[in-house]
Parts: sequence; structure tokens; C-alpha cells
Amino acid sequence: IKTCGAQILPRFVTGEGDPEGGEGAWAVRRLQIGSRLVSFAFAAFVLSACVDLAPTYHRPPTPTPAIVPADASRTSDQSLVGWREFFADPKLRSVIEQALVNNRDLRVAVAKVAAARAQYHVQRAAELPTVSANVGATYGQTPATVAAGGSVAGNSGPYNEHLYNVTAGVSAWQLDLFGKVRNLTQASQQQYFASREARDAAQITLVSEVAADWLTLGADRGLLAIATDTLRSGQDSLDLIQRRFAAGVDSQLEVSQAETIVQQAHYDVARLTTQVAQDRDALDLVVGAPVTDDLMPAGVVERTAVLESLPDAVGSGVLLARPDVLQAEDQLRAANANIGAARAAFFPNIALTGSGGLTSLALSTLFTGAAGTWTFAPAVSQTLFDSGANRGNLAYAKAQRDIGLAGYEKAIQTAFREVADALALRRTIDEQLAAQQALVDAALRSLNLAMARFERGSDTYLDVLIARRTLYAAQQTLVAARLARTANLVTLYASLGGGLDAN
Repeated sequence: IKTCGAQILPRFVTGEGDPEGGEGAWAVRRLQIGSRLVSFAFAAFVLSACVDLAPTYHRPPTPTPAIVPADASRTSDQSLVGWREFFADPKLRSVIEQALVNNRDLRVAVAKVAAARAQYHVQRAAELPTVSANVGATYGQTPATVAAGGSVAGNSGPYNEHLYNVTAGVSAWQLDLFGKVRNLTQASQQQYFASREARDAAQITLVSEVAADWLTLGADRGLLAIATDTLRSGQDSLDLIQRRFAAGVDSQLEVSQAETIVQQAHYDVARLTTQVAQDRDALDLVVGAPVTDDLMPAGVVERTAVLESLPDAVGSGVLLARPDVLQAEDQLRAANANIGAARAAFFPNIALTGSGGLTSLALSTLFTGAAGTWTFAPAVSQTLFDSGANRGNLAYAKAQRDIGLAGYEKAIQTAFREVADALALRRTIDEQLAAQQALVDAALRSLNLAMARFERGSDTYLDVLIARRTLYAAQQTLVAARLARTANLVTLYASLGGGLDAN
């Protein structure tokens, strides 16, 4: 076969003649058919890479300052560490791990990635021809007078015909001369990339939501403990005032004043008990499974809950690496590719159909003495009048590109706003926390002094009541400030794009 192929194949490819007869002629015919199909496919691939009508993509300029914020002293262009390193509390890490396994929204995001990947593979398959093989047999009977205009071999009976064939071919493969299929594949690929970025963004959001809910639960438990302690101390004071009233030392006014702080604390205990239960429900929902008591925060979470070493400013390049920004850019790239597909619709559509195989009148000679058959049927179609449908599709594709561009720039601006706000709070939150702690200390000293003067009879209970209310409010604000500080670090983790290297 190699010898025959070396001698005959050049003639066959150039159309100089066909081999006839001789030993192994059927093999040479098959080689000829395969060579023609290979040559045809190669030429089609070369032609299909000629033109690309999609606009050349250039990343749009960043519509924000280069540094966020511009007046910060310590700047970093590095991405954050993974969440396992960022969140230092082992209980919180365990809860986050549980959420990454069980959260349904994240499962939906993962499934969407799989769906987008499958759609991309389907679209990419259109770039290559679909080859199908067929094996068939035809049995027929024809009267001899019809089959041959008279008797066949001296027989006047019917003529029986058996026909066997084996073929392989390509049906209506679109020759992508103007890049329509390639651009549709590129758009599908970018949508797949966008779905992956959406999945990463969903995970960062999930991690930050779990951390925020867990910290909020700890803060509300801390507020509940403060309210319970205030209720207990207020009840002790009320009991003392009632004894003094029974002894004729104090009036009903002092008793009523003492009751106000007790009832306020009693209300807060009931309210915060409900709030803590709702916080647990919210945490269970975002985790996707019940969180055991041993993983719950006992109270206000200390600073060791999250990583402390964060930059005071970041370069805008960090914002461009945020998954939601990358998702918006991938969607912009997809819209850009769709313009090329819409432009290609103005040009002729070329479809190629071809097949080759073996045919024989006897099954026993199908692969030994069969005749080779082949067909080649190109078809060219061109839209002559479509009432402006192609122009409308092109205008729509360009409008979608403009929408994608605006969405990409809005994503960057939103990221800038979130990071700038979080960094602005970070620069002053420690000062706020220190001032509030000093206020709590001063209020506690004031309460102790007012209580001592009241017991000596120097002041009325009103001074004690004012001092106790001041301390109670200051303690609640201190819890809120501590929560704001830790929540600010979580917000920075999310707004800077998180850390996915340790998932």
C-alpha cells in the first residue's frame, strides 16, 4: 500500500487519474478517498482562519485614582492572604469551612460554572466538522422487463438486487471564513470565565457573611450579658431603695426612679434574647447546616479574631483583580466577540457536505473488491433582503458592548468606593474605640462615687440613676465599636477581593 500510495497519491490529489485493477486496488481506492477528504479538510481549516471581524479588544482605562485613598502613607499592591490565614479564630475558621461545604448559594454558583463550561464545549464543537459513519444494505426486486427492458440472462422472472455500502462523511459543516463561529466560541468562553469569577465572588461574599454573622452573634451575646448584669445590679439597688423606703429614709420618688433602670434592663434582656436566637438562625442559614454550641462565640470577639496587618492604602491594580471586576471584564470581552459574529452575518454562509465509502453488490466482497464512492456538495447562501435584521443584530451587539463597558467601569468605581470607605473607617476606628473605652471607665468611676455618696446621704438616688444609665449606654456603645472594628476588617477582606489561595 505504501508503494502504491507513493506512486498514485500525487496523481490522485492533482486529478491526473485513478488507479484501476491490480492486487490491493480496493485499498488504494480507500487511500485516495481518505487523502481527498484530508486535503479538503486542511484547505477548509486554512480558509476558515482568514478573517476576524471582531473589534480588537483593549482594556478600558481605570476610571479611578491610582491609589486608594490617595493620601495614605502605607500602600500595598499585593493581594490578601487566604481566608484561613486572615481569620485567626479557630472556631470561626471551622464555621467557614462548614459553610463552604453546605451553603446552597455557593452550590448554585458552582453548578452555573459547570453549565457555562458545558455550553462552551458545545459551541466550540461547531468549529470542527461532525463526522458520521453509516453502514447500510438495500434489498430490492424489479421485474426483468423493467430492469433491463426485457429478459435478464434469458430469465423472464423478477430481478433481485442487493446493495451493501459503508460510508463516512461530513454533513453541512459551516466554513467559518468570516469568523462567526470562532467569535461565538470566544463569547461563550468569556461567559464561562465570567461564571468562574462569579463563583469566586460568591465564595468571598459567603466567607465575609459568615464572619459578619458570627461576629454579630458574639456582639449580641455581649450586649445580653451587659443587660443581664445591669438588670441584676439595678434589682439590687431597687431592693435597697425599697428597704430604705420602708424605713422612712427614702421617698416613693426614689423607688420609682430605681424601677426605671430595672424595667429598661428587663426589656433589653428579653429583646436581646430574641435577637441572639435570630442571630443563630441567620448563621445556620448562611452556613447551610446547624452550627454546634462549641463553635459559637461566647461574647464580644477580641482583636485576635482576624488578621491585623492590613495596608492603609492599596493600588488600583488590586481592585482590577477583584472577582466581580474580572467578571465584568469577561462579560465585556464576550460582548466584544459578539460584535464580530454579528458582522459576519452580513457575509455569505458556506456549508460543506462530503462523504466517502465503499459499495458492493455482495456482502462478501464489500471489503475485498468493492468500488470506492465519494461525494462533495458545497453550498453557498447569501441573504438578499432581511428587512434590516442583520443591521439590528449588529446594533444590538454594539449596544450590549456599551452596556458591558459601563458595567465594567461601574464595578471598578464600586470597588473603589467600598475600599475607600473601609480604609477611612480603619484610620479612625482605633481612636474611637480608645475614647469609648475611656468613657466606660469614667462612667464606672462616676457610678461608684455616686453610689457611695447616696449611701452616705450626700446625694439623692437621681445621681446614681444618671450614672448607671450613662454606664449602661457607654457599655453598649463600646460593644458596637468593637464589633465595628472587627467588621471593618472583614469588609476590607471582601472589598479587596479576598484571598482565594488557601480555599
